[in-house]
Amino acid sequence: MMTAAPVMDDIVAALEAQGIQVEQYYPELGHGQQELSIGHAPALDAADRQVFYRETVRAVAWRHGLYASLAPKPFVDQAGNGGHIHFSLWDASGRRSLTHDATGRYGVSALGYHFIAGVLEHLPALLALTCPSVNSYRRLQPHFWSSAYTAWGPDNREAAVRIASTFASDRIGSTNAELKAADASSNPYLALGGLLAAGLDGVNRKLAPGEPVLVDPGTLSDSERAARGIRRYPTTLGAALDHLEKDGVLTTALGPLLARAYFAVKRSEAEAFAREDAAFETKHHFWKF
Repeated sequence: MMTAAPVMDDIVAALEAQGIQVEQYYPELGHGQQELSIGHAPALDAADRQVFYRETVRAVAWRHGLYASLAPKPFVDQAGNGGHIHFSLWDASGRRSLTHDATGRYGVSALGYHFIAGVLEHLPALLALTCPSVNSYRRLQPHFWSSAYTAWGPDNREAAVRIASTFASDRIGSTNAELKAADASSNPYLALGGLLAAGLDGVNRKLAPGEPVLVDPGTLSDSERAARGIRRYPTTLGAALDHLEKDGVLTTALGPLLARAYFAVKRSEAEAFAREDAAFETKHHFWKF
């Protein structure tokens, strides 16, 4: 959280000096909150850039005598911080979008929808990788634009996966989907690796995501959501870890050694914070992230 112009200009300059393209920045909903998005890249490069991004933002803010917190919910009564992931599929050359299809619904290909369906299928477990802190679940609430249900839709900011509007100057290249249930408490390599494993499972099984949701899924009744296969997210880190432990696709992608270590650390965190109050939780996440 920070004041705007001078520090933000310096952050942009520092990122650009590292070859990281800044697409936009502007004030967001919370007090002192800024949104700053960077350009797309192949998955591994994108994970690297996310690490550079976090370190750069915090370091430049510190030079201005400020603290920058990317914690999911740094203040209980203020807006949370997301780390939304925009993704698209390309051929091996990186020149042809496999997500775009001018004849497809909302301009998205069948392959793209299989991938999205895989993400939605595994999302209750995937959250343990993309939203892996106790504090993450204070942010993931209905009606807060953070998403809380396994739904998808065109420019639906309450959906787990949003089909983003394309740029008129590049309809094909800008066709993408956005996973909203991700934040900066995640390890970006595990988060993106889990996203890829989930999506590719949808591709391999040719899953379909169902009908798009054009309203806030939180306004639907329980029976309406059940009929459409829309599930409420796990509401705690412990519950997300329970889903992850039962998810053979994601645990196989992690591998046995990493999976055991990850569960040990995250279970320990969940148990430790369960003994403390909200003030303790937000304080520790504010400084850590």
